[in-house]
Amino acid sequence: MAVVVVESPAKAKTINKYLGSDYTVLASYGHVRDLPAKDGSVDTEHDFDMKWEVATESKKHVRAIAEALKTDDELILATDPDREGEAISWHLQEALASSLKKGKKVSRVTFNAITKAAVTEAMKNPRQVDTPLVEAYLARRALDYLVGFTLSPVLWRKLPGAKSAGRVQSVCLRLIVEREMEIEAFRAREYWSVTAILATPRGQEYEAKLTILGGKKLDKFDIPTAEAAEIAVQAVTSRTLAVSSVESKPASRNPYPPFMTSTLQQEASRKFGMGAKACMSAAQRLYEAGHITYMRTDGIDMAPEAVMAARDAIKDRFGAAYVPDSPRMYKNKAKNAQEAHECIRPTEMKAAPETLRLVEADQRKLYDLIWKRTIASQMAAARLERTTVDIASPDGQVGLRATGQVVMFDGFLKVYDEGRDDDAEDEGRLPQIMQGEPAEKRKITPDQHFTQPPARYTEATLVKRMEELGIGRPSTYASIITTIQDREYVRKDKNRLIPEDKGRLVTAFLTNYFRKYVEYDFTADLEGQLDDVSAGERDYKEVLARFWRDFSAAVAETADLRIGEVLDKIDEFLAPHLYPARADGGDPRICPTCGSGRLHLKTARSGGAFIGCGNYPDCRYTRPISVGDDSGAISPDGKILGQDEDGTPISLRAGRFGPYVQKGEATTEAPKPPRASLPKGWSPDSIDLERALLLLNLPRLIGAHPEDGAPVEAGIGRFGPFVKHNTTYANLPEVEEVFTIGMNRAMEVLALKASRGRGASAPAQPIKELGQHPDGGVISVMPGRYGPYVKWEKVNATLPKDIEPEALTLDEALALIAEKAGKTKKPAKKAAAKPKAAAAEKPAKAKVEKPVAAKKPAAKRAKKAAE
Repeated sequence: MAVVVVESPAKAKTINKYLGSDYTVLASYGHVRDLPAKDGSVDTEHDFDMKWEVATESKKHVRAIAEALKTDDELILATDPDREGEAISWHLQEALASSLKKGKKVSRVTFNAITKAAVTEAMKNPRQVDTPLVEAYLARRALDYLVGFTLSPVLWRKLPGAKSAGRVQSVCLRLIVEREMEIEAFRAREYWSVTAILATPRGQEYEAKLTILGGKKLDKFDIPTAEAAEIAVQAVTSRTLAVSSVESKPASRNPYPPFMTSTLQQEASRKFGMGAKACMSAAQRLYEAGHITYMRTDGIDMAPEAVMAARDAIKDRFGAAYVPDSPRMYKNKAKNAQEAHECIRPTEMKAAPETLRLVEADQRKLYDLIWKRTIASQMAAARLERTTVDIASPDGQVGLRATGQVVMFDGFLKVYDEGRDDDAEDEGRLPQIMQGEPAEKRKITPDQHFTQPPARYTEATLVKRMEELGIGRPSTYASIITTIQDREYVRKDKNRLIPEDKGRLVTAFLTNYFRKYVEYDFTADLEGQLDDVSAGERDYKEVLARFWRDFSAAVAETADLRIGEVLDKIDEFLAPHLYPARADGGDPRICPTCGSGRLHLKTARSGGAFIGCGNYPDCRYTRPISVGDDSGAISPDGKILGQDEDGTPISLRAGRFGPYVQKGEATTEAPKPPRASLPKGWSPDSIDLERALLLLNLPRLIGAHPEDGAPVEAGIGRFGPFVKHNTTYANLPEVEEVFTIGMNRAMEVLALKASRGRGASAPAQPIKELGQHPDGGVISVMPGRYGPYVKWEKVNATLPKDIEPEALTLDEALALIAEKAGKTKKPAKKAAAKPKAAAAEKPAKAKVEKPVAAKKPAAKRAKKAAE
């Protein structure tokens, strides 16, 4: 008899199907131990001794495993096949040390896919926990702890409002901030091109670009103005044109390699707008259900049997012509062996997407993507014919070029083509064009262009850049990007990552005072050292000692820094961003209100920073540190949206507490003109004159109350949108309803508030409906006062903080409901009161991790569904 431990209940459920009654499969629910979140958990004075603690929520899972081991003789650790999985196995072995008495056998097994064949084969080849992999984990965890618990307090003291600093997250944040600074420093350059619509003698049209003017080849900026473009148009228009050459060349395109973690995240972002966290969550569910291989990998090689299965599936589905003569073999790029597993692929090649009944949309889309990419990777190359046509005037002064391609055989393109991060267009197909034939001019058009700034990072391009620089590893990409967004250092807008003011300040501080530790090469080199540890080629404590010696010295150098000194340094560093050149050529640091004070970076009592006038308190001008750019930020003087009916200007402005709209200007008689803050969810670039007037005219009169004639109004207050009657306020679920709500709806909301009493509001709307429970009834994700929760009938289960409501799956919801239902049972008597009852309270082996049935009907059905 043996106890098998995996990370999740979903994985346990799948594996349990493949093992017989001689095995008890339990879940650890991820890591069971971690470093306590307090100073001293890594003792730098005593050889980096690490003090571990079993998490409160993990104690019950450890107890369940320990109980099972009382009757079973073997513990099999079957966690994921990477560094993190190895660490979980090590932690379990350490936490269960008292239960692993003499005679108990402990072994480690790994499998790259949760299939019967893979699991059975793994059980035949047990091994011990891999010490070098564990030591690589220990080094990484210690480094992250030392940076976080040493550098974060420095940030709190020297840069009010900053939350914390992570080792790799800070470097990732620097990438985003520096890209934004490149965009702000960019100055567009104008240039023109000339396009002609030409026709063959047979009347077939095609497009050609002007490439030669005045007998010279045109470079990108050779036509700089509209006047020069018009001269070029006249040069083409005034000449006859004929085809001087037609050149066709065969070409081929080979398929892309199968997915690894980074390329899967990039492609899911390009094709579906799916964030790295959502992508990995969906992939995790597919892996645990046995549909795909392990999804944290930087390997692109494929098992030989999988290659042959893919070739068979291609032949059956598309025909022999689509199968290349020999299998395609892809070479691994990863140098670090600990992460280099097989590629991400379906476990069964013939399991086409339409044959799987996947409930979750994200899982369906992701499996379809993985299946297509894998199948395409073993298909024949696409055969193309690329044609280049040159058209010229008899005097050689003007030349144009048309290009196109024809797909002669689609090959792998029949199944899959990779998305792009740029806006490049595919070449179109050309009609039949013969050398020497005239080219009739149908239309000659000048086109204006401007050079474009570098694009903001998407999650896909950021992962790609991190991979290029050697920063992070497959298991860390999603958490790194999620962390910097959770800390509000970065926001995502239209799938692009934009640094917040906090992020800029943190990057400026670290770049000035800890530059070495946010250098790309330093971070990549440290990752390489950790890879050497995982390969058994380096002592992890030597890595820690070398890092800590220099890092602690750098921290000590900041001890005497004053906040004012730090702000001066950051003010100087961010000056191009904080004080951009003014259109009138004036000094951008002169206060626009008093005209004499100098603007400077200041800190707010509530945390964070803003720009204020040096003549404070005589001049109280302030604004956020973000100023005019194309992302919707507002210039110091505001943006005029238009005028109201009286001709008073309406402007959009940036204030210390965020953007707002204002009517008129401040005067001596009226120092505070009417203004209204933008509601949550309204971005500055969405505000026009109409929306600004709606805000300035709040509260909005809905009408007279039918009973007492008192006004009923709608407005936006400190706690969100509301309806008001006398002293009664009732919340509205959406801001937009403030501007459209009628009397009937207002009476309904007010009546509901009255029936529920003080503090009640309109009924909450579900964030997401997940579907039907197996025993009937809809399962929904609801917004709650203390956070989102899962609701099914009378069972309400709070969502863990690490799960986004939008990313929650039906299986996860069922597990939460089942766990909640188990907690609603009548509490058992304490063991201390009746010691002999302890043995009777032990759960049966087969039921160790199943929730105890509650007496309520809903709880019983939840338990039954989970089983």
